Amino acid sequence: MATEIHATAIVEKGAEIGENVVIGPYCYVGPKVVLKDGVHLISHAWVGGDTVVGEGTEISPFAAIGGKNQDLKDKEKAGKLVIGKNNSIREYATMQPGTPDDHGITTVGDNGLFMIGIHIAHDCVVGNNIIMSNNATLAGHVHVGDNAIIGGMSAVHQFTRIGSYAMVGGMSAVTRDVVPYALVDRDGLTGVNIVGLKRHGFKLDEIKALQTAIDRIFGGEGVMTERIAAVAAEYAGCEPVQNLVAFMQADSKRSFLHPAPKA
Repeated sequence: MATEIHATAIVEKGAEIGENVVIGPYCYVGPKVVLKDGVHLISHAWVGGDTVVGEGTEISPFAAIGGKNQDLKDKEKAGKLVIGKNNSIREYATMQPGTPDDHGITTVGDNGLFMIGIHIAHDCVVGNNIIMSNNATLAGHVHVGDNAIIGGMSAVHQFTRIGSYAMVGGMSAVTRDVVPYALVDRDGLTGVNIVGLKRHGFKLDEIKALQTAIDRIFGGEGVMTERIAAVAAEYAGCEPVQNLVAFMQADSKRSFLHPAPKA
């Protein structure tokens, strides 16, 4: 089908509109916006700033995409927002551009579901196949790995990392890095995201290896760096465990979310 722009929509001069784009009633598209092929703005959506929206992404009513970031240090507000392909961005969602304090860009991957009222702040790096449930929020500079799920009304502290395949339970306050494959809730790390890993086709022996690795890293003897090294050596042939180790050996500004103390 051809591109359709409703008579009530405002598309500023300079905006780049791809093929088969639908811009519904009362939408706004700013002069620096790029809408790739197949993007659908349902109605009343606001897309501004220096923003790229990838192919096939759908934006629901009252979402505000690419508006000024909320970093008080950034006076120019000239950063960029790049959103990938085939995302569903639901009502009242907000996503904001990067700042000079980081790389100047906020990035969102492909195939994500961003539910009602979510917020992605400046300089976040959000992976592919992400689910953010209603009113989940990411502060600035948060990194979220592929296939992670962030439960409703959860809030993630700035500079925190969420590892791939991790699941954050609803109403959690995440103030430390969440390791890949982990399951966490309001009380801390509770184990491995078993259901999610099974759904993604992980083998039973890989899941068991991850369970043992996380138990030993967070509950074994010696200092954590030694425990991580020991797990890396023991599971040298297990790719998921090596991914876990690499995440924990990378630079961390927030340290790691630990299991809740046992009563």
